[in-house]
Amino acid sequence: MKKQNDMFTILLFIARPAAGKSEIIDYLKHANPGERKARFHIGEFDVIDDFPMLWTWFEEDRILEQMGHPRLHSNREGLFLHNYFWHVLIRRICLEYEKKIRHNPDYHQQKTTILEFSRGKPSGGYAAAFEHLSKSVLERLAIVYVNVSWEESLRKNRSRYNPQRADSILEHGLPDEKMKKMYRDDDWHEIIQGHNEYLPLQGIKVPYVIFENEDDVTTDRGEALGERLEKTLAVLWERWQAKS
Repeated sequence: MKKQNDMFTILLFIARPAAGKSEIIDYLKHANPGERKARFHIGEFDVIDDFPMLWTWFEEDRILEQMGHPRLHSNREGLFLHNYFWHVLIRRICLEYEKKIRHNPDYHQQKTTILEFSRGKPSGGYAAAFEHLSKSVLERLAIVYVNVSWEESLRKNRSRYNPQRADSILEHGLPDEKMKKMYRDDDWHEIIQGHNEYLPLQGIKVPYVIFENEDDVTTDRGEALGERLEKTLAVLWERWQAKS
């Protein structure tokens, strides 16, 4: 796999819900392109997030129920009928990525791909999710984990929720009980035990870094976010470059 000389190929942002993943991506979207490339090693980029996929399933299930047909993916409380649907979403993320590089073999000469998802232990956690990433993704992947406590995740989930825009990337939210059931327990820190800079995923060495956000530098999208992101991604860039 040929790497770009000055940009990440695939960046994966993971964290508890509302931890700041989407806010970081929104900040990057609005950054000056030249500055973004110089400071963060990200040029033009596409985002593949599993939330719109998941939300589409919920919408389709409501339509099916209104038509008198069985729901396919979820119950009325918005919980999946089968746990393996979480893994289908990971494979769907990979499929969307693979279509991009299939349609344009020079895709990564111009672009970085940014992936985003959250997983709690009840769905199998990140350990199970990583098992469903494709080899073509893993070979190009670098991971950013946005670290916040369960309490901070819950606070920001409440704060950002706009019931008039429940399908919005930046304004969706979950009821407290659903948050607790699905996301209170997170296996990230268990996964990285004994692996200080790289994770061995399906036999592939994948660099990772932790972006600390307990003090919430992401909500305002200001220079405090830019400075911390620059420092964090500089560490990840060194690990990414050293991988080869």
